[in-house]
Amino acid sequence: MQRRTFFAGLGATAAASSARGQSAGLPVIGYLNAASPGLYTFTLDAFREGLREAGFVEGRNVAIEFRWAGGDYDRLPALAAELAALNVSAIAATGDVASARAAQGATQSIPIVFTIGGDPIRFGLVQAWGRPGGNVTGIALLSSLLGQKRVELLHQIAPGVTRIALLMNPGNFTATAEQKDSEDGARALGLESVAFQARNEADIEAAFAAIVRQRANGLVTATDPLLIARREQIVAHERRLGLPAIHTMREFTTVGGLMNYGHSLTWMYHQAGIYIGQILKGARPAVMPVMQPTRFHMAINLRAAKALDLTVPQTMAALADELIE
Repeated sequence: MQRRTFFAGLGATAAASSARGQSAGLPVIGYLNAASPGLYTFTLDAFREGLREAGFVEGRNVAIEFRWAGGDYDRLPALAAELAALNVSAIAATGDVASARAAQGATQSIPIVFTIGGDPIRFGLVQAWGRPGGNVTGIALLSSLLGQKRVELLHQIAPGVTRIALLMNPGNFTATAEQKDSEDGARALGLESVAFQARNEADIEAAFAAIVRQRANGLVTATDPLLIARREQIVAHERRLGLPAIHTMREFTTVGGLMNYGHSLTWMYHQAGIYIGQILKGARPAVMPVMQPTRFHMAINLRAAKALDLTVPQTMAALADELIE
């Protein structure tokens, strides 16, 4: 109850700020995210940088109304409805498909820019990549379709891994497809895989206890805002268990994770900020193509590899975008 009260307090504070912005004649952006503000600061910074590049600075010529779900995906529809009721100028529905679907369900007129890891057509967000056709557009990484490649890379750097734990958030719309992709990758290499579910901090603790019981000796984490937000907790367990792991984003590797393969989360939020800025200038989501990254990012933490007594293959080191000492 205390946690829910805390987030309600954040919403009230943001609403007051928004009201001041509206009275001053500033356009107001709704910012919806499935995670918590303290754990997602780096993405919000990137979003603000994108806005600034488009000519908008918070507090100067634009206001932002924040709604954070704190990892509780069930709260997203109500939070999106609050933003729609405020008649904000646009909504940045960040933190994957659940946020985007919630915003889409709340309004068919307010422009929406999403940041997701799945296929926006599959989830009914747009009609086409190049011409979305409605009030929704955004940035899609398709990172949920990289599970097979992550399994392959983990096997290359840690060939002794035989049973791979897949850490998934079942509340994420992309979880089923990503789990299957990872399982297919393990099967192709003759490896076992077992999925563990985690919707919150307590679930993560329980999942690692189950990983030990089921004798998994490798880990692949799914693309999910909650898991990214809890990256330090996850990496701490990997260190404690001596568990080779591959993650979705660089942010895991910089806090001590072994490696990551995927796209840049900061790039995605930066682009979302630019798109919101363009909408504030009059652009229409219906004709703004859904953006995709043009390259992948792989980082390897050499200190983590040494602690796990792993030798990074020279070919892999040469292909890595970043080797973290």
